[in-house]
Amino acid sequence: MAEETENIQFELTDDLIKQVENFIEVNDNKGLQKLLKDFHYADIAEILDELNLEEAMYVIKLLDSETTSDILMELDEDNREKVLKNLSSKEIAEEIEELDTDDAADIISELSEERQQEVISHIEDEEHKAEIKELLAYDEDSAGGLMAKELVKVYETWTVAGCLRRIRAQAKEVTRVHSIYVVNKQNKLIGRLSLKDLIVAKSEQKIADIYITSVDSVNVHDGAEDVARVMAKYDLEAIPVVDDNQILLGRITIDDIVDVMKEEAEKDYQLAAGITSDVEADDSIFEHTKARLPWLLIGMLGGIGAASIIEKFTGSMGDFIVLLSFVPLIQATAGNVGVQSSAIVVQGLANDSIDGSIIKRLFKELLLGLVNGLAIAIIAIIISHFLFDTPYNVSITIGIALIAVIVMAALIGTFVPIFLDKRGIDPAVATGPFITTSNDVFGILIYFLIAKLILGF
Repeated sequence: MAEETENIQFELTDDLIKQVENFIEVNDNKGLQKLLKDFHYADIAEILDELNLEEAMYVIKLLDSETTSDILMELDEDNREKVLKNLSSKEIAEEIEELDTDDAADIISELSEERQQEVISHIEDEEHKAEIKELLAYDEDSAGGLMAKELVKVYETWTVAGCLRRIRAQAKEVTRVHSIYVVNKQNKLIGRLSLKDLIVAKSEQKIADIYITSVDSVNVHDGAEDVARVMAKYDLEAIPVVDDNQILLGRITIDDIVDVMKEEAEKDYQLAAGITSDVEADDSIFEHTKARLPWLLIGMLGGIGAASIIEKFTGSMGDFIVLLSFVPLIQATAGNVGVQSSAIVVQGLANDSIDGSIIKRLFKELLLGLVNGLAIAIIAIIISHFLFDTPYNVSITIGIALIAVIVMAALIGTFVPIFLDKRGIDPAVATGPFITTSNDVFGILIYFLIAKLILGF
C-alpha cells in the first residue's frame, strides 16, 4: 500500500477535470504528474471515474505501480472492470505485487478463472503468490475472504531483545501495525503483546512473562457480518483470524469491515425499498427492471386483493358509502405502522440488541399499538365528524377500525422479521413492499369487517 502523506484539500471540480484532460490531450506527462503528485490515491481514483476509459488508462500507465495499485482498489467497480480488461495479465500482476494480500485477492477474484491463473503465474514473489491463492479459496463473505496475511506475530519463547529485532523485519511488510500477536511453537494464538510492555521490559525477559493472554479472535469460516459485529462491539481496529485448531492465519482490519458494513447497509436498504438484487444507478434498464419488477408484481397483486375486498363490500354499503373515502387513511396508516415496527426489529437484529422471547416482543408491540391507535383514532373521529360531517356512528367505526388495524400492522411488522431471521432469511426483506402490501390487504379486510359488524350493512 502507498504510504500516507500530507495531502492537499481535495475538491473535484469541472475545472480540475478539464486540466487533467488538457494535459492528456497534449501529452504533457510532466505537467500531469506535477498536478497529481500531491493528491491521495483515493482522490485520483475519483478523478479517473470522471474520465473516459482511454484517458483513465493514460493516467494509470503514467503513474508508478505503487500508486496505481492503490488507485485500482478505490475505483468504481464498473470502471475497475473496464481498466482490468485493458491491462495485460503481466501488468495486473505487477499492480498486485504492490498490494496487501487481501486487496490483491479481491482484485484477482473479479477476473475470470482463466485470467486469474494467468495473472497468478506472473507474480514473481512466491510467498505472496501462495498467500493470495490461499485467500482465494475462502468464501468472499467469510473471515477468510476478508483477512490479510500480513501481520506482526511473536513467539512466547523469544526474548524481548530478539523480539524487537524480528518485529522490525516483519513490520516492513505491514502497512499499519495495529496489534502484535503472540503464538506458541505450534503457531497457535495464545495472546497479544502491548507495545508499552515491550518497550519497558528488560532485554533478557521472555515474551511469555509479559504478554496479555486475553485476545479476541474470529474463526476463518465466520461470516463477514459476524466479524463486523464483534469488531463493533469491542471497538477493535483489527482482529486476528484463526482456524478450528486456533492456528493464527491472518488479521482483518477496520477498513475492510467498514466496507462490509457499507455493502450490507446498501443491500438492506435496497431490499427494504423492494429491490431484489444489487444494482447501481448506472446499470442498464434491464438490470433495474429485473431487480424491481418482482416486488412491483407483489404490490400489484396486493392491490388487486384489496380492490376485490372493497368490491365485495361496496354493494351492501347503502348509506355508508362514505366509508370508501377513508380507505386511503386505513391503507396509509397500516403501511406506515408496519414499516416502522419492522424497521426497529430489523435494526435490532442487525446489531444483536433484540432480547427476550417473540411473545414478549409482540406483547410490547401490542401495547404500543393500542396507545398509538387510541391517539390516532381520537383525532380521526374528531376530524371525520366535524370537518367531513361524517355521521357519528361512522366516525366511531373508523376510529375503532384504526385501532384494530394499527395493532395488527404492529404485530405483523414485528413478527415477520423475527420469523424470517430464525429461518435464516435476511429480515430486511420484511420491510418496504412486503409489509406495506400485506398490511394494506389485511387492513382493508379488518376495516370492512368491523364496519359491517358495527353498522350492520
